Amino acid sequence: MAIESAKSHCHERGLRCGRLLASRRTFSGVCGLLELIKAGGWLMVPILLCSVVAMGIIAERFWTLQSRRIAPRNLAAQVWQWAQRGELTAERVRKLQEGSSLGRILAAGLSAQHLDRDRMKEHIEDVGRHVVHEMERYLNSLGTIASITPLLGLLGTVIGMIKVFAVITTQGIGDAGVLAGGISEALVTTAAGLTVAIPALMFYRYFRGRIEALVVTMEQEALKMVEALHSQPSTQVDSGQVDSRQVDSGRFDPRPAKN
Repeated sequence: MAIESAKSHCHERGLRCGRLLASRRTFSGVCGLLELIKAGGWLMVPILLCSVVAMGIIAERFWTLQSRRIAPRNLAAQVWQWAQRGELTAERVRKLQEGSSLGRILAAGLSAQHLDRDRMKEHIEDVGRHVVHEMERYLNSLGTIASITPLLGLLGTVIGMIKVFAVITTQGIGDAGVLAGGISEALVTTAAGLTVAIPALMFYRYFRGRIEALVVTMEQEALKMVEALHSQPSTQVDSGQVDSRQVDSGRFDPRPAKN
């Protein structure tokens, strides 16, 4: 019993020591980060703000540009099955429009199914341009951050070197400690700017490519629906046609559109 109690006591002491060491490392890391920020000067503030904004945009775009939220699989085939079975009710079209970006485009096509093929495609393209614009939201800001943060770092480098030469002019080069402040400011701001710019540029390019791929997928699905609708007798929703202006504005009315 005494041996087991001693082992348990040693184990508890080991856990406490481990937690204490971990907390000390965390505190040391925070202090080191604060020292770096202080060494970089006032230009570290806009660089840090840019990093926070970039992380927010990246997280938001990852959530928004999910395939299931933009172009769910087999959505066009499901819509065509509803049309074949006469199950395209007003409520289903409304949910289709609100459920995803592809659903909004398909709903626009259904609203213009009484038009000829070319006019129907033009109507889908008009709605598609609005959808693509929403998909590209905040990407210009992310690209701007990727462009300006290296320039902010370069500006910090220039300011730091100006300080170094000013000290050399007044005090000479005998005391290296006096020169360290300007040199550290020059190096820290450059490193911080590049640290923010590199991942921002990577994700900017990634989201651009992802949007292009999603746009191609939505275009293919919309064209399939157009060809299917025009190869069969006109499909109606609740025995009436959908007014395209109501679908675009979000106010769906199953009553026949007035000529």
